[in-house]
Amino acid sequence: MAVNLVNVEAIDKVYGTRTLLDGVSLGVSEGDRIGVVGRNGDGKTTLVRILAKLEEPDGGRVTHVSDLRLGVLTQADSLDPAATIRHEVVGDLADHEWAGDAKIRDVLTGLFGGLDLSGFPQGLDTIIGPLSGGERRRIALAKLLIAEQDLIVLDEPTNHLDVEGIAWLAAHLQARRAALVCVTHDRWFLDQVCTRMWDVQRGAVHEYEGGYSDYVFARAERERRAASEEAKRQNLARKELAWLRRGAPARTSKPRFRIEAANELIADVPPPRDSAELMRFANSRLGKTVFDLEGVTVTAGPKMLLKHLTWQLGPGDRIGLVGVNGAGKTSLLRTLADAAYSGGEQQPVGGRVVVGKTVKLAYLSQEVRELDPTWRVLEAVERVRQRVDLGKGREMTASQLCERFGFVKEKQWTPVGDLSGGECRRLQILRLLMDEPNVLFLDEPTNDLDIETLTQLEDVLDGWPGSLVVISHDRYFIERTTDRVFALLGDATLRMLPRGIDEYLERRRAAIEASAAAAPAAPPKARSSAAESRAVKKELQRIERQLDRIAEKEAALHAAIAENATDFERVAELDAELRGLRDERDELEMRWLEIADDA
Repeated sequence: MAVNLVNVEAIDKVYGTRTLLDGVSLGVSEGDRIGVVGRNGDGKTTLVRILAKLEEPDGGRVTHVSDLRLGVLTQADSLDPAATIRHEVVGDLADHEWAGDAKIRDVLTGLFGGLDLSGFPQGLDTIIGPLSGGERRRIALAKLLIAEQDLIVLDEPTNHLDVEGIAWLAAHLQARRAALVCVTHDRWFLDQVCTRMWDVQRGAVHEYEGGYSDYVFARAERERRAASEEAKRQNLARKELAWLRRGAPARTSKPRFRIEAANELIADVPPPRDSAELMRFANSRLGKTVFDLEGVTVTAGPKMLLKHLTWQLGPGDRIGLVGVNGAGKTSLLRTLADAAYSGGEQQPVGGRVVVGKTVKLAYLSQEVRELDPTWRVLEAVERVRQRVDLGKGREMTASQLCERFGFVKEKQWTPVGDLSGGECRRLQILRLLMDEPNVLFLDEPTNDLDIETLTQLEDVLDGWPGSLVVISHDRYFIERTTDRVFALLGDATLRMLPRGIDEYLERRRAAIEASAAAAPAAPPKARSSAAESRAVKKELQRIERQLDRIAEKEAALHAAIAENATDFERVAELDAELRGLRDERDELEMRWLEIADDA
């Protein structure tokens, strides 16, 4: 019989006037693999923090089995900023000791691409303090996974990992014996790793057996029983379930839910997208040419990202773009966007980008653009447009689209300055769609979005007629919203992958194995002198300090622009200064890339 590791008995938690957890009782036993889902702000993180005894409940109690070995990854790490990566991850172990440990080798290779940690200035001896939040988070995850635990609690572990890193983490956790409680919005990861689900909603926690696919089925069935006929027809859970059931078997690796009941539940649900109809509408809006690339070369300083690329993005194309970090995914989108926004005048360093005359591009970058914090949500949307044309005679008001994206009536009057990071991201996407673009570039659109919002966004995109390019580490989102996958594999080429992300991961594994096999025969790399190495590191640190100062100035300028929103002359001056800083930052980043290879 499995030992009960943690008991949560009738716990309550209130913040201000809001009840997050109301009389919740749960248990975690040996072998449990539990995924925690729910809307942003409904208490997922609070629940797991209380479960791990990092936070006290207002009522009830939490008990741990004696001598419980507990590993916790929170959204804020506790790493010593003055320590090195080596000290935090492998401690006092000598190189031959940790390098001879298969688990440590697996973790370092899986999270950092190799034992030398080549992505860091001094490898394992890099000081943690100056590193980015994403880099620190991967270090904290490595430290946790190298240790032995009875229970692992992870809060958003896939943040800052690419598709390859997420696939590795899923396989690693599957192979461990420790129990697991995991908060994540990555639905593919949930389906691969978890065998039970906790859904946190309005103070209660609903438990479901099985992974994410099982949870979708159970939720759809529950909503069917409770809903009116109209709500049944619009039930997004049924639509998502239909996609899961009709998709490739690999999408649902643990199809334990009742197949006959699921098929009956989705019998009247049409395919997510009418591709032929959308293509006809896209052709009418875009014509024959969207983006034609002829021998295009894209660089970052001396680094060649893409060389002599000839490619076409056509009307109605829905493309997923994946690749190793630094391969040029974002740079490719920026190159296309620069050509579109300049009317074709701004061209890459080599080759030519031809932009269709009717192209109206909306580009969601990874940065959340600043909005006037005093605007209300509805006002921020209506400043773009009050009604949006969805095609085939369908229209939607700004208020209706707000509701579609989770901004219910009362939330539409919330000042922008009071929104969370996820809500700001939602609003940014909403404003882009409201402008009726016919080409949409989405660079990591799933950042900070909960599963419910992702499902709503996918539903909107299902009926959106235009050309779409998505960069995302969220495998489920790419497979759900796009029809074809292209990859940048770090060799300056762009390849179509007929079998999608599965093929990408296979190619990456083959490339890594081939590189490892060739390594012993490779000529030794000439070592620079110690003095040269110190000089390069000093220059890198100087550039990083300058980039930090520029980031502070940019933040101050954004604040000044918000304060002077009604003084258009002053805003123009501040914006010009901001553009100058961005140019300076781009030059410094290019210089950093140029010398980083010599570090």
